[in-house]
This record gives sequence, C-alpha cells and structure tokens, in this order.
Amino acid sequence: MRFIDALKERAKHEIKTIVLPEYMDQRVIDAAVTASKEGIANIILIGNQEEIQSNYVNYDFSSIHFICPDTDPLTEELIQLFVNLRKEKGMTYEEAKRLLLTDYMYYACMLVKVGKADGVVSGACHSSANTLRPALQIIKTKPNTLLVSAFFLMIVPNCEYGENGTFLFSDAGLVQNPDSEQLAAIAKSSADSFQLLVEKEPIVAMLSHSSMGSASHSDVDKVVNAVKIAKEKYSNYQIDGELQLDAAIVPSIAQSKAPNSNVAGHANVLIFPDLDAGNIGYKLVERLAKAEAYGPITQGIAAPINDLSRGCSSDDIVGVIAITAVQAQVK
Repeated sequence: MRFIDALKERAKHEIKTIVLPEYMDQRVIDAAVTASKEGIANIILIGNQEEIQSNYVNYDFSSIHFICPDTDPLTEELIQLFVNLRKEKGMTYEEAKRLLLTDYMYYACMLVKVGKADGVVSGACHSSANTLRPALQIIKTKPNTLLVSAFFLMIVPNCEYGENGTFLFSDAGLVQNPDSEQLAAIAKSSADSFQLLVEKEPIVAMLSHSSMGSASHSDVDKVVNAVKIAKEKYSNYQIDGELQLDAAIVPSIAQSKAPNSNVAGHANVLIFPDLDAGNIGYKLVERLAKAEAYGPITQGIAAPINDLSRGCSSDDIVGVIAITAVQAQVK
C-alpha cells in the first residue's frame, strides 16, 4: 500500500472536519469532492454555495458542508470572539468583520478556534505568510513549543534510503534562518511528526556542507551547536551531525565520513540549516527523482493548520487533507 493511501485509511478510522477556504481554485474544489467521496474527512468549503455549484455543475457536492460568511448565523459570534482575542493588539469590530468577510483563512481558523472544525488546509493560491498569519494570531503555538516550523513528507520511488524511500525534510517552508536553539527545536518537532505520520523510529540528521568537522565556518558552527543542544534536551531521539547529505543517508559513505555515528547512513529525518537549503532540496528531489512531496505541513501550532505549495496538484491537496486529519486525531 502506498504511504499516502495508508494515511488515508488512518484518517477514516476517526473522521475529522477539515476546512478549505480557497473555493476560487479548481484544484481545491476537485480535492474537496475527492476527499469527501473517499471518506477521508468531513469537508467544509467556505464560500457561496450557489455560486460554487453554478460554476461546477457536474460535481457532486452532496456530502460537502458550505459556509458563506456573509449569511451564516455564526458569523456575528465569530466576529465578537475575534475582537476579544485580539483586543490587546488593537482589533476593532470593524476590522474583525472586514477580515472574516474578505479573508476566508481568518474565518477558517475561527471555526477551528470554536470547535466547529478540527483543521485547515490552504495555500493553493495564497502565500505561506497569508496562510499562516491568521493561524498564529488565532490558534497560536502549542504549549511548551519554541517556534512553528514546516516540513515536507517526501516519498521517493525506488529508493533504498531513508524509511524505504520516505523522508521528512525540515524546515523547508517557514523559518528563514534558524539559530542553533531553533534548529534543535525543529529537529525535535520533526522527529515527533515523523513518528506520528510514518509510525517508524525517527533517525534525525542535522545537515551541513561539513561532516563531523571536515570544514570550518560559522554556518557549520551553528549546526554543531544545534546538535549539542538537541542531544542534551531531546536525548530520547537519535539526533546527530553535522552531516553532509550523502553521509546522512548512504551507509557506505557514512562509514568513511562518520564511522562513529549511529545516525549517519540511516537518516530518515533531514534537518536543513536554513530555508534556502530546505526549499531547494525538496524541489530538487520532487522534480528530478519524481518524488511525492506533501507539504509544507506545519508543526508547533495548537491545531493542524497546513499550508500548500502553490504548484500543488489536486491529488497533493487530498494527501495534505489526510495528513491534517491524522494530525487532528491526536490534537
């Protein structure tokens, strides 16, 4: 069974409600109908039901719940609550109303906040900033979490490395240039996410252009310090570095570059030193190795609010809906 199909089956065991606020994108409509038909989640589409159905006359929307913020009786309650949540930041009733009625990501997050939904998937036609800003303002971070970060689940075909070709790449979507403490926290969150979603032991490599002191640079020092912090604070996980990518995943190269590391040659969670490396890395693997790439999946938010790559397909969106539903099962 394909990895994403196994996740879909897990999602079906405890059905969750997922909100899709981007009704204006056909890929989202396709994904909503598919996810609902397959029984992966209960789907809420935010938008005018008559308008959407008139634009997609051949679609079966019978199992999808529509919410139109302009007319829904819950809207006034959400506006008032949003004002209360953000009043210390100067939120007014007029601004709260404007945001909820014009930026449906805010409305989606408010539905999660009041327990009407369990998670949100957005970003097909909006930037990561526009997707995550409402989540951070309304849902906020998990308790005892240093920062929110984002990862991609990479499923590489015909690959002997990682967990039978399954990897977690982090941070590949959010934190621009993490310091050592942030890198260590990203490693811990990523290990948690891998264990939840893949249900295998995470083996975490902190990546660099250096392996175990082979190069000297302040960028290397950042990773070395992150490894030290991670080993001290998160000793229940296998985390090691600094490691070059080949030393992290190829056993024969690990023997020569990092012979004393239990992680080298076996890593399935790859922690990149900055967003440039992570974003470039996942796109290289996706395009050149024809890998499935699901994400960016967020970690560290108090409820699963997940972003999408704007180059995603409708199948990718269905996969992220399944991932979000599984995350919500253990919220």
